[in-house]
Amino acid sequence: MGAFTEKQEALVNGSWEAFKANLPYHAGVFYTLILEKAPAAKGMFSFLADGVDTNNPKLKAHAEKVFELTRDAAVQLRANGVVVVANAPSLGAVHVEKGVVDAHFLVVKEALLKTIKEATGDKWNDELSNAWEVAYDALSAAIKKAMS
Repeated sequence: MGAFTEKQEALVNGSWEAFKANLPYHAGVFYTLILEKAPAAKGMFSFLADGVDTNNPKLKAHAEKVFELTRDAAVQLRANGVVVVANAPSLGAVHVEKGVVDAHFLVVKEALLKTIKEATGDKWNDELSNAWEVAYDALSAAIKKAMS
């Protein structure tokens, strides 16, 4: 894999803005997709106890954080070629405590990509998908490293 390009960073940043423009809706899409694929994930997130409620501020905040960390990963990849998560030890610990395994990262990745696809509409294409995938994979690798 080559370096993360300026164009890839711009694609992620632009679609991040589209995601944020309707955060409650997109947060709902994101968690609905996660629960469709992995119903047991409901027990991993306290804010999903009663299902996907887009009025729940914790649901919106967590979705925003996941997408924001992925966007930050894109910015870091472009600038430094590596992703460093600021609060990696505590983030790793929370993931371990919740019983997160590799398969969960794949479920979240699929939901993240489908949510961005929904947010970007006709701007969605392979190049945009790839930019998010590379950023998410780098973020996941940093979190997994913090988990070990």
